[in-house]
Amino acid sequence: MPPPPPPPPFMSSSGGSGSIYSGSENPYAPPSPGIALGFSKSTFSYDELARATDGFSNANLLGQGGFGYVHKGVLPNGKEVAVKQLKAGSGQGEREFQAEVEIISRVHHKHLVSLVGYCITGSHRLLVYEFVPNNTLEFHLHGKGRPTMDWPARLKIALGSAKGLAYLHEDCHPKIIHRDIKASNILLDFKFEAKVADFGLAKMSSDVNTHISTRVMGTFGYITGRRPVDSTQSYMEDSLVDWARPLLTRALEDGNFDTLIDQKLLK
Repeated sequence: MPPPPPPPPFMSSSGGSGSIYSGSENPYAPPSPGIALGFSKSTFSYDELARATDGFSNANLLGQGGFGYVHKGVLPNGKEVAVKQLKAGSGQGEREFQAEVEIISRVHHKHLVSLVGYCITGSHRLLVYEFVPNNTLEFHLHGKGRPTMDWPARLKIALGSAKGLAYLHEDCHPKIIHRDIKASNILLDFKFEAKVADFGLAKMSSDVNTHISTRVMGTFGYITGRRPVDSTQSYMEDSLVDWARPLLTRALEDGNFDTLIDQKLLK
């Protein structure tokens, strides 16, 4: 069986293109029969997921990140799914794959994306999620030419995301700390109901070690209409929270929130 073709180039939300693959020309080991991790989720072969995504075609590309590519697929029973293919040959990717399968297999909540199954074939590592049809919060806030998202929609998304996180923090035992909340990891349906995704950096935690396991590992930033930011930004000390806290304190005193709110929402 010949090795699969390399993944297609991606188009980012800002219009740039690139590839996450580097190093040797063929990072794949010869495919081997699918093996299971022992979790109560469906296992898929690589060929099954290739057929579901029309050969991981550009037409079905939903997005990309440091992990690899996400493609839309349709299973033989007609169920629409999102197939996340992790970058080959990465030790970190392997750890994140194992963590994501283990953690997301434990959670069931309307505001958390559901895992349908996974694939381990040779060096291939793929995760199969429910398909959430209305893109990401990142797309709606920052996508080129997008209409301004109104306040009720933003509030609904923030509340839904918070409910999903509260479930992870308070109702799961052990607790689960996501550690990479940002606009691109919040998926939306057509009613703008939020589903938190991407548990590759999450940690299970007990009360005794939260000082170690809860530190943010991904991009700093929340959903005020500003892009996720860090200490390289001229107007930012460390994160959006540090920037917003004194402005919020002042606004609560004088009733003027203009310095805090997304400027596109004024008037």
